[in-house]
Amino acid sequence: MTSPDTATTATTLPRTMWAAGRTAYGDDGVLTVGEVPVPTIGPEEVLIRVHAASIDRGAWHIMAGKPYMMRLAGFGLRRPKVSTIGTDVAGVIVAAGAGVEALRVGDEVFGGCGSSFAEYAKAKGRSVALKPAAVSFDDAAATPVSALTALQGLRDKVRLQPGERVLVIGASGGVGTFAVQIARSMGAEVTAVCSAAKADLVRALGAQHVIAYDDGGDITDTGQHDVILDIAGGRSLRHLRRALTPRGRLLMVGAEGTGDWIGIGRQVRAVLWSPFLRQRMSMFVSRFNRDDLTVLAGMLESGSLRPVIDRTVTLDGVDGAISDMQAGRIRGKVVVHPTR
Repeated sequence: MTSPDTATTATTLPRTMWAAGRTAYGDDGVLTVGEVPVPTIGPEEVLIRVHAASIDRGAWHIMAGKPYMMRLAGFGLRRPKVSTIGTDVAGVIVAAGAGVEALRVGDEVFGGCGSSFAEYAKAKGRSVALKPAAVSFDDAAATPVSALTALQGLRDKVRLQPGERVLVIGASGGVGTFAVQIARSMGAEVTAVCSAAKADLVRALGAQHVIAYDDGGDITDTGQHDVILDIAGGRSLRHLRRALTPRGRLLMVGAEGTGDWIGIGRQVRAVLWSPFLRQRMSMFVSRFNRDDLTVLAGMLESGSLRPVIDRTVTLDGVDGAISDMQAGRIRGKVVVHPTR
């Protein structure tokens, strides 16, 4: 089902589709699979027949409505304004708005959207890019938001340089597994922080040093670091600063805690302190754009970037997989297939 602004449409599309969604906020057990209308696209959007999606930590925040400030920011105060969720997507364009450039019906694409845990998803044309033919839909779907966060954070925000020492805290998760690989590709010396059970994984991704936090390891054990990418969000700023060089850079990614009103209190304090310190502390939120997605597509095609896929689930398994991710039982990403 498409709008009058649609320039091209593949074939007659169904009016409804299967999707995972919810009518209330909750930590787990709130997602159900049901029939919803196929999205209507605007002139700058494309409609994608979803082949695969993936779960990132943002899915839990949106599902739970935490931190609560999200609800005030437009997600819905008492209940979600939009029932469906999911960001990462890979599939085939079946309709394109009149204002979409460089993409057409039949193109295999990957990128970001608003509701990817479904059979069809709409996305802004600038938020998706062509998927290389040699890259699977699963690998493509596991990449966008996590790899963009790692790429844009290391390359643009902290401007990582060859030979610098970078510490990745939360190295076995979605962002972390990409950050280890991207930092190594940029010529950095990488120390990864993860559980002992996941140490072999991050070493296989290229980390030269591993600190197992559950085996007595501490982030200051390997000396001071030029850059710290903190994805886990549990250590104090004082502790993190001790692991930095005198002019090191700290970048914090994502919200912290599981019930705070704001969820980024530590990040806000870091930004306020940073102007008065020689060390630089900042926070970061990635942005979808076709240019950077194309960079990632090239890395996937060349084999220099390898998504870590813990498992694949159907729409009925999304709720449980999100719970497992929040509990730290996931290595890398979970891929979602739009079937029941």
